[in-house]
Amino acid sequence: MEISLRGRAAVITGGSKGLGLAMARRFAASGADVAILARGQAALEAAEREIRATAQGKVAAIACDVATAEGIQAGHDGAMAALGRIDIVVNNAGASRTGAFETVTDAVWQEDLDLKLFAAIRLTRLAWPQMRERGWGRVINVLNTHAKAPRAGTAPTAISRAAGLALTKVLSGEGAPHGILVNALLVGLIESDQWRRRAEAAGRPLDALLAEMGRGVPLGRVGRAEEFAQAACFLASDAASYITGTAINVDGGSCPIP
Repeated sequence: MEISLRGRAAVITGGSKGLGLAMARRFAASGADVAILARGQAALEAAEREIRATAQGKVAAIACDVATAEGIQAGHDGAMAALGRIDIVVNNAGASRTGAFETVTDAVWQEDLDLKLFAAIRLTRLAWPQMRERGWGRVINVLNTHAKAPRAGTAPTAISRAAGLALTKVLSGEGAPHGILVNALLVGLIESDQWRRRAEAAGRPLDALLAEMGRGVPLGRVGRAEEFAQAACFLASDAASYITGTAINVDGGSCPIP
């Protein structure tokens, strides 16, 4: 099945690397106009060049800090100036911060919530009125499987991601009468920059690390960013017109909760 996003405009936070970049490439290749938001100017420029190589529409790279209200406003305004509209919001910005509960300070809690929860709330709130007016919209919240199945030692990430799961369900109910579909994609073990950095820090080949990690996955391997991007592209399209309020695990079968 060919997925088309022609005529749609998407904004992706954390879009300069990893899963965000993979989604931006997939969306752009499927016909969408795409704006990526991130902090690092150099990474944004490199990502923009990569996306343009297969893009069929407009591509914009906007430097902003989505962990702040001012940064979200700047990112939204920049996307509107570049694309003229926002039909699809992908709330992807975030990093995996975990530790023993008693070691997590108030500052770390606040930083995590600002980046993962409030960024999604603020950007979605800004784009929501135009989606409602047009009677069509998509919001995809990128979380991880800890949102469903938290374990000891996964604070603050598991808690902020669980809040994102609740946000997804609340928004899906409010958006449904207006044609706005809201879903979450939950990340499992998928190849990303964090695993590349971990391999480099340990002085190990990346392939060896991923192969070791993959042995614990029912499918027997670590996922690819492109596979995650294909799931996101489907949810962003008209092909997913009867799917809302769901949280889909993209984890090779690892999560104990469906």
